[in-house]
Amino acid sequence: MPEIRVLPKEISELIAAGEVVERPASVIKELVENSIDAGADNITVEIQHGGITYMRITDNGCGIARNDVPTAFLRHATSKIKSSGDLNAIGTLGFRGEALAAVSSVAKVEMFTKPRENDLGTHYEIDGGQEKLCEEAGCPDGTTIVIRDIFYNTPARMKFLKKDVSEANAAAAVVERIALSHPEIAFKLIRDGKQSLMTPGDGKINTTVYSVLGREFAGTLMEVDGGLDGIGVKGLTCKPVSCRPTRNYQFVFLNGRLVRSGTVTAAVEQAYKNSAMIGKFPGFVLYLSVPLDTVDVNVHPAKTEVRFSDERRIFDAVYSSVRSALSKGDTRPEVKLKEPVFNPFERMSTAQYRQQPISKPTVAEEIYKVKPSLHNTTETVTFRDANYNHDKTEKTVYVPEKVINPPAAEPEKPIAPERVAVDITREVEDEKPPVTLIGEAFLTYIIVQMGESVFMIDKHAAHERILFNKLKKEQKTEMQALLTAVTVSLTREEYNAVISNTEKLSKAGFEVEDFGNSSVRVSAVPAALTKEDIPSVISELAGDLLKGKAPDAERLDDMYHTVACKAAIKAGSRTSPLEMQKLAERVLYSDDIMYCPHGRPVAFEIKRRELEKQFGRIQ
Repeated sequence: MPEIRVLPKEISELIAAGEVVERPASVIKELVENSIDAGADNITVEIQHGGITYMRITDNGCGIARNDVPTAFLRHATSKIKSSGDLNAIGTLGFRGEALAAVSSVAKVEMFTKPRENDLGTHYEIDGGQEKLCEEAGCPDGTTIVIRDIFYNTPARMKFLKKDVSEANAAAAVVERIALSHPEIAFKLIRDGKQSLMTPGDGKINTTVYSVLGREFAGTLMEVDGGLDGIGVKGLTCKPVSCRPTRNYQFVFLNGRLVRSGTVTAAVEQAYKNSAMIGKFPGFVLYLSVPLDTVDVNVHPAKTEVRFSDERRIFDAVYSSVRSALSKGDTRPEVKLKEPVFNPFERMSTAQYRQQPISKPTVAEEIYKVKPSLHNTTETVTFRDANYNHDKTEKTVYVPEKVINPPAAEPEKPIAPERVAVDITREVEDEKPPVTLIGEAFLTYIIVQMGESVFMIDKHAAHERILFNKLKKEQKTEMQALLTAVTVSLTREEYNAVISNTEKLSKAGFEVEDFGNSSVRVSAVPAALTKEDIPSVISELAGDLLKGKAPDAERLDDMYHTVACKAAIKAGSRTSPLEMQKLAERVLYSDDIMYCPHGRPVAFEIKRRELEKQFGRIQ
């Protein structure tokens, strides 16, 4: 049990202090952090009327020796630092020695504390900064602090307090965040006699997140476990499809301390770029461990703002860790169908079923006819080709045996309808199940079967992602020279942005030169683009360049976005069955085609079990 002492003036002046008790939540934060610093592994917080009339914090920490109890309530009295050098490597949550002094000056405070090695503890009372009682008492190991009637002696502060429920919610938010920061500690929160929070204290991040943030959020998370250059990064982050419209579910803990860090947030969101939908933000709970001498927590009295000695190291460590988690833990979104209102098979007897009239074949049955194989060696799907041939003749497409390479950068020639037979009894590469083309919906969504699931694939989003990945991997787009150069008129600002970034545009596949009078001359474009796309693409790229806020690499990504989007198969366009087959295989056999560059899902999965539940085959 360390000794509590008053800091010398020259040390206390170096501390970014000035602790002011604003509301019950700030009292709870300071006292719970003291409990953690005391080595407690079980902490209980109880409040009444939002904490305005009553707060009690109980822990099983090391306790305070009787001689040190009065000293603990003096300003700048602490056991956590001894010299100015300690401020350069702060490893505790508290270090300023102001919490108890600030609380006791505006409330009635009662303390029961006992070190584990002592037989008796200490009962101490102080009101408005004036000591009332200090005596021996029987009490359990650890410390219990009771705060009553906050601001009873400062009515000017009392009038700024909000309603009881608002103050209680603020206090609960503080306890929840501290509970997240220390999964190894069991926390309990009691509001007006009812338990509202309890964490297991088992050291597991996922169980703590489940207890604090709920099942729905916890079910969307993937594990993060990485680091770089001596910086550890662990925790949980959500799947891209589960990103949220706000940043409310973003938590960063640095060496066990809840902090706000623009560097960490930027690194995470950059890792989600090209995966999360535009306008949505990832939810995460991240724990960073960094050398104590590389971070300054003595920046602001609130202790939530920190300063890193090397921001780039932090950014790279977080980015690489989160990016690795996304590549390993992300899966395709699965569609959960609603439970059927009733089961028709339970309501119809056998006799009733036999009396049902034989219905005429539906349109779908006429169009989609399955021809059985003679030798059970091939699977044939027959349908009317509405895309390439309007004579209503039937075409047959067989399932390919292996993964087809992604489309080349050069524009592909239209594939003439033809019969392609492949033996599907042979296993595909990597033991992947074969992909069976079912059809297409709304000339936009490819429907296929693979294994025990049906997939719906957005052909534009899928093709866009394939092209984007290719462009980004090569870092230079293949150009095609135009027979006739295209002149594009821009605003003065857009013109200046384009002319000053011709090198970046060249990497994106555009040969652009000054044509004067706020116009540019485009003589070469990416091979996948058509001449009609050029004016709109150049204008869009100029707008992206004009923003000028993103780093160079990010701006180049934006160019690849634009090129890939314009060159990809358009929704509503006609696509041959073989092209759809190849595209579906490329998507389902790859782990890097989950989302389009704008963050929209490429494919959704419906499991066979979900369908059979809808049709009453299973319960």
